[in-house]
Amino acid sequence: MSRTPGNRGSRADSRVVTGSELTPQRREETAAVLARDVRVRRGTAEALRGVSFSIAAGRITGLLGPSGGGKSTLMRAIAGVQAKVTGELRVLGVAGGGAAVRRQLGYRPQAPSVYEDLTVAENLRYFAAIRAARIDGLLERVGLGGQTHQLARDLSGGQRARVSLAAALVGRPRLLLLDEPTVGLDPLLRRELWQLFAELAGEGATLLVSSHVLDEARHCHDLLLLREGQLVAQLTPSELIARTGTHDMDEAFVRLIEQR
Repeated sequence: MSRTPGNRGSRADSRVVTGSELTPQRREETAAVLARDVRVRRGTAEALRGVSFSIAAGRITGLLGPSGGGKSTLMRAIAGVQAKVTGELRVLGVAGGGAAVRRQLGYRPQAPSVYEDLTVAENLRYFAAIRAARIDGLLERVGLGGQTHQLARDLSGGQRARVSLAAALVGRPRLLLLDEPTVGLDPLLRRELWQLFAELAGEGATLLVSSHVLDEARHCHDLLLLREGQLVAQLTPSELIARTGTHDMDEAFVRLIEQR
């Protein structure tokens, strides 16, 4: 498997940090996701409070922050399944939420979405039928080639998570929205998944990966740091370290909050 972004050499990191090859206007024009003043209201409270950002195509963007900060809400808004979204949200060049966009994205919600009374292969064939796509090699790619005929109810939590991930990969989507895909997994499996994410980005896919484990920032090209429904910062891991003076990602996040 390919190396993760966090393992790249200093020359590559330096190029990512500067971003000088694209003007701000060009970055917006080529963005896989563009958000301006996006808000989501639930009752009298705002779950998202006017967030604006752009997500570069063909890269891994980490959506990081404490639990309850609005990460899942933002994921659902981009996927087009969140109610009461206001502001401008463009996904793959068009207004978000439309059927044409949904056919080009893969969404893996925080809770693994599998049918327990179906086998692993049957689960995947079901999602493939919806997308009129093939599943060749997907189970092997997520490390489930040996569980093809096993019922989903008999899988471990980590295996169910991988079935859900494989379902999101059906049809080779251009944009992958992965909500906490590594939560609760052992360190070896987390490393394997981040290697897979790096491979997918290398093949041209855009990935937005959420996590409340801030140390996972090291695996990403770019970061969106979210807290209490507000965007704290959009930057690269190298910029985060340079701005806060620490390699400890938890401490870096705290220092960013204190600088605001």
